[in-house]
Amino acid sequence: MTPELFYLLWSVALTVVLVVIAALGAMQQVGLPKLAGNREHMPEILGWGGRAERAHRNMLESLVLFAILVLAARALNVANSWTVLGAQLFFWGRVVHAALYIAGIPWLRTAAWLVSVLGLLLLFLQLVP
Repeated sequence: MTPELFYLLWSVALTVVLVVIAALGAMQQVGLPKLAGNREHMPEILGWGGRAERAHRNMLESLVLFAILVLAARALNVANSWTVLGAQLFFWGRVVHAALYIAGIPWLRTAAWLVSVLGLLLLFLQLVP
């Protein structure tokens, strides 16, 4: 397995962990029967549970881009120190972003997000002629 695919796999694992954390936060606020129902008239989830839900959605949006770039690099047989660094920056930026988002620390969260975007950019730049 290439390092880029390794980080893609662990990014999927991070996304799963985030959905579990978000579900636990929602369950704490509205209860399991409401979550297990059809979720009509679901109240807004507040606090860390709401932040966990938003962190999960944000990760899903970014994961699509990361997956496309990693799989395109694999298909085009592009792999070098820059693609590995891009994958590392994306993954570790997202780990830190999720932790800071759930903890409610805004400016550092944004910096971590920028690190992950830099990782995407590094991958992208290796694919364009």
